[in-house]
Amino acid sequence: MSLRAMGVTVDCSDPERLADFWSRAVGFTNREGDGEPYVTISGSNVDRAVNHLTFQKVPECKTAKHRVHLDLFVDDIGVEVQRLVALGATVVTPAGDPSHMGFAAVVLIDPEGGEFCVVGRT
Repeated sequence: MSLRAMGVTVDCSDPERLADFWSRAVGFTNREGDGEPYVTISGSNVDRAVNHLTFQKVPECKTAKHRVHLDLFVDDIGVEVQRLVALGATVVTPAGDPSHMGFAAVVLIDPEGGEFCVVGRT
């Protein structure tokens, strides 16, 4: 396989705002683009499969649940959820009992309503 990297592109109405949120949320330190129509964030000391996120300005608003979402794997779900809420996320579904492979998840939305999960073992 010749795959060198993997990124995710997120459609949104305000690429600058989402890039600000996600940079702080996942610790990316590099930023490129002015939001017309893209902003890409990357660069971190964390070993990760996804090495950049791109936010693409689109004219339409989000109308349904995303078919793909990010899972953030953490050591302490409660601490991480509090940190993300302070950055502008909103909790949609609190952590339940562990389900898939012994993991529990909290479902949150970013400032534009994009779903993502904070996942950890309980």
